[in-house]
Amino acid sequence: MTVVDDRLNAIRGAAPRKPHNARTLAALAANPGCRRRTLMDAAGVDKASVADRLGYRMTVGQMSSIALARGKSFEAQVKAEGGNDLLRLLRQHIDLPTVQAHYHDLNPADDDDRISARLRRSRSALVEAARAPDPVGTMFDHPILQLTMNGVRVHIEPDLIAFKFGDRFHIVEIKSFPIVDGTADSGKVAAAAQQSAVYLLAMREMLQTAGLSADLVSHEVILVCPKDFSNQPVAELIDVRKQLASLRRHLARMESIDDLLPLLPASLTFDLLPDRDGQPTRNPEELAADLTRVAARYSPDCLQSCELAGVCRAEADGTVPVLGRVVREELGGIDSIAEVVELATGSRQPDNSQRQTARLLRAAYQMRQQALEPRR
Repeated sequence: MTVVDDRLNAIRGAAPRKPHNARTLAALAANPGCRRRTLMDAAGVDKASVADRLGYRMTVGQMSSIALARGKSFEAQVKAEGGNDLLRLLRQHIDLPTVQAHYHDLNPADDDDRISARLRRSRSALVEAARAPDPVGTMFDHPILQLTMNGVRVHIEPDLIAFKFGDRFHIVEIKSFPIVDGTADSGKVAAAAQQSAVYLLAMREMLQTAGLSADLVSHEVILVCPKDFSNQPVAELIDVRKQLASLRRHLARMESIDDLLPLLPASLTFDLLPDRDGQPTRNPEELAADLTRVAARYSPDCLQSCELAGVCRAEADGTVPVLGRVVREELGGIDSIAEVVELATGSRQPDNSQRQTARLLRAAYQMRQQALEPRR
């Protein structure tokens, strides 16, 4: 265990580590300037529990028990009997030439299911398949992938199957939302594409570490969903090159945890100090004080992806970031909404860095006033 690991464990405290998944990695990469989330996710802090202790309970990315059961049932159906249903879909809808196929479960119930063991098994099987010249189709279930994010190696447990046909791998993403008349909810498809980009990047990183080409993993992901309002699965190809490029760009901008930790107080911790029954005993005011020591970068988008968004929104009340990222970028250098209003109305003199922005604000304010004047 390294010094960084020891420090992150102290920041998390007694609670078990909250593992990453593709959804959390995609959300973290979407807001690379947020030091607070960078630190808490690297330490494996349960952000929902911290927010709850501070009185801002939020449910992000949680499914109802009915939806969760439906998703598991549909996934089991697609994977049943060695993926026969999936092979049929690929032949009918994707037109992939799978004369033969081999189903490989990388986490059999009677084998070692530790993360490290599953990672070694996954790496060995996928690298071996990548080097094999035989074009026989092979599918891998329950792999463990590893992705380096802001200086920390993160294990993700994708609920996917990776196919190898000849010289290419394809990520398969199984979702329970329907495709009705060839169209699915655009927001859900976008989220599936973002998550798939995380898996794709992790697989490419793994192959490159083994001295293989990243191009062995196709940028086209196979999305499997129920057709219309039935349980009949249907497959579609989605191109995730845009999401992959965005993910890489944000990862490059993200601050390394090695650079961040020295900037923080040595006593900083988000430990909730649970009692014997698991109930938190940490003083909320003390916890809030530690939280404010780590800068957040709030925007309204956070409400859809971060359990701490309610806390950060309350902190940002009255500031420009609550108006959204576009407004924040347009008003760069001006943090207070009150200051924006004063510059727009002319009751405040701008400094040299604010002159251009102030002219635009005054012009917009005058146009608004003219639009509100009653017509004669």
